[in-house]
Amino acid sequence: MNGSPTAGQVMSRVLVAVRPDESPLMAWELMRRAGVHHLPVVDGRHLVGILTRERLAASWSGGPQEQAGREVRDLLAGVRTPRVGPGTSLSRVAAVMLDADVDAVPVLSRDGLVGLITARDVLSVVAGRLKPRHEPSEVVTGMFHLEPVLPERREPARSSRSWREA
Repeated sequence: MNGSPTAGQVMSRVLVAVRPDESPLMAWELMRRAGVHHLPVVDGRHLVGILTRERLAASWSGGPQEQAGREVRDLLAGVRTPRVGPGTSLSRVAAVMLDADVDAVPVLSRDGLVGLITARDVLSVVAGRLKPRHEPSEVVTGMFHLEPVLPERREPARSSRSWREA
């Protein structure tokens, strides 16, 4: 690896994200299906914060119905989210993560959220297992949204005779 890699070279560019008005139940399902531990909370391309699996689990109370009535934005109240730019050196990214005691930092450009770097990404580069990417800076972050599909409610067929009459 020549030179010091930058955030833009090692960041994940395709992200599963959630809107701030979504429920913690939806956020949990997105994390579970995508196999991720960090979920950017975005309003358009504007970053609201990063929801971690740990924060979500620690805030969980009640059952699915209680979770469906809450909003993800409430879980981020008072949480500071450090961020870096695409040109930030990987050593600086690691320092930001250590100083903020976080294991993921979002990468933001003038256009908003463009990627995410996790502690695993940093370790992969240090171990020589992740080659820095030299792709154009116009990478569009993929945002996915999961909509629950509820089964159609059907009324049981009514019979004119009861089972006792049969």
